[in-house]
Amino acid sequence: MNWIKQQVANVAGTQEPIYGPSAIESVARQADTTPYTELKKEDLKWAAMGSTSVETQTFYLMADSGHVGMAQVIYSNVAGIHTTCQFNTKIFYPDGNTPNLWSSDALNNQGFDEQKLSFYADGCAVNLSEDGKSYTIKSATNNASIVNLTVTRTTPGFQIGKDGKSYFGTDRQNPWGSMRHAFWPRCNVEGVIITKDGNVDFKGRGLFVHALQGMKPHHAAAKWNFVNFQSPNYSAVMMEYTTPPSYGSTVVNVGGLARDGEIICAGSANTATHTAVKGDPENDWPEPGAVKFSWTGKTKDGKEVRAEVGGPLGQRLDRVDVMAEVPKFVKNIVGGVVGTKPYIYQYSPQQRLSLRLRIGEVEKEKVEEGILFTEATFIS
Repeated sequence: MNWIKQQVANVAGTQEPIYGPSAIESVARQADTTPYTELKKEDLKWAAMGSTSVETQTFYLMADSGHVGMAQVIYSNVAGIHTTCQFNTKIFYPDGNTPNLWSSDALNNQGFDEQKLSFYADGCAVNLSEDGKSYTIKSATNNASIVNLTVTRTTPGFQIGKDGKSYFGTDRQNPWGSMRHAFWPRCNVEGVIITKDGNVDFKGRGLFVHALQGMKPHHAAAKWNFVNFQSPNYSAVMMEYTTPPSYGSTVVNVGGLARDGEIICAGSANTATHTAVKGDPENDWPEPGAVKFSWTGKTKDGKEVRAEVGGPLGQRLDRVDVMAEVPKFVKNIVGGVVGTKPYIYQYSPQQRLSLRLRIGEVEKEKVEEGILFTEATFIS
């Protein structure tokens, strides 16, 4: 019966049967022997799968001016039948009064260069440089936010384990799904997003994440935590998801710490904790009020690393009703799943939080204030 339920779930988007934790092979297993690998240029290729999947390249922006932003390409396939692409931009303004600027536009005539390292569509291009160290992001798909940005990594990129992937399925040799994240944790950003009220200069720091959900997103994850912390000398990034009960509510966490020129550590032994829950009176989701994010790992020369960012989140930047705002193709993937009412809660605390970092037993703990952008996503 499980096989029949699985096939129905794949096509209709319904809830999967209960397989238990043995049906997911977390990337943490790879990390036991290979905590992370540094990205090569070919690791940045688009997969552009021919089956149900959602693939994204997202550039998170933290301007010296205090603006926080995002530019993102979504490449989505529904059941191997229909491919749709979207370009999204978002700007959060530092004054706390100007409404967020959100643009989301369907793309036409999408494609890739021969190596599948660069993406293009009508009015939109995301190009990886020849040396593999920078992306240019240009979009004129929406007059409300014309994008012209360059994101250059200042430290190597990484993926956890050997290939960055967790695998889903009861047959280890033939998994039916996967999840992968690859990071450029610390980048310099140059360029602008031109709005109807003028140019927003995004000169500052950034994070690049290439993600692939090689299955229906709500089958892979029931909730998410995302962390992007940037300070003058350090970057701390984390992506954590908890699977639905069909895969044993398994927690998978990938992330790392970096400074200019080097990855301090990266791996899967990190945690995201909501230390206070204020709840959302408009729905049943446990919206967080305070958080603690922790990283543990080892440097290349074997020194123990411990780091933490924590404190109150303050007023949220936004609450995204995913089903109201996401493109139609994502809704088609999610389908009319009972109990699926995804919301994304986004924060960047005005009260600056600090990274506490200790490397080895001899070095004194370093404390450095920075900018945190974090999301808590609840799906099912």
